[in-house]
Amino acid sequence: MIATLRGEITQIEDNALVIEIGGVGLRVLVPAPLRGRMKVGEAIFLYTHLIVRETELSLYGFESQAERDLFNLLLGVDGVGPKASLSVLSAMSIEAVQRAIFGDEPELLSRVPGVGKKTAQKIGLYLKDRLKPVDTLAYVAAMSDADSEVLAALTALGYSVVEAQSAVQSIPKDAPEDVEERLRTALQYFQK
Repeated sequence: MIATLRGEITQIEDNALVIEIGGVGLRVLVPAPLRGRMKVGEAIFLYTHLIVRETELSLYGFESQAERDLFNLLLGVDGVGPKASLSVLSAMSIEAVQRAIFGDEPELLSRVPGVGKKTAQKIGLYLKDRLKPVDTLAYVAAMSDADSEVLAALTALGYSVVEAQSAVQSIPKDAPEDVEERLRTALQYFQK
């Protein structure tokens, strides 16, 4: 199996990067946030997962081992394949996935394109015992009910879970606990 790779980006596709390694261009499917930050000609190092099927070989790449591990865990969920797993990692940060799992909020996962309500519930049940909380989860667990409501409102307005979480994190710690006021402050994040 190909565990990691290092090379130069020669092409950026809709859902993948073509990375040249020793004269060979490998097509690596990557999460959207990573793809959006990369430029042709940049050097890159990825943790990878190779999926072998009867008719194709697909290589998936991630910035961290934690992302790759979460991808592998998602593949273990009944009915979740590589495309849905990559879609989850494209729409949500690891911290947002953990918040959805440990906060019993499968509706956050169901907002990911390609993940329905039942699949989100399956993911929650499957990952609850297998996913280990990390230090960043302390922030997520400490998120107030008001911030949870702000996060839900922002995603209802069409912002991705990652964007909404970033906006919530930008709210000053001394801001009032009023949901409407916190929502106004979070919306100002997008005007920067």
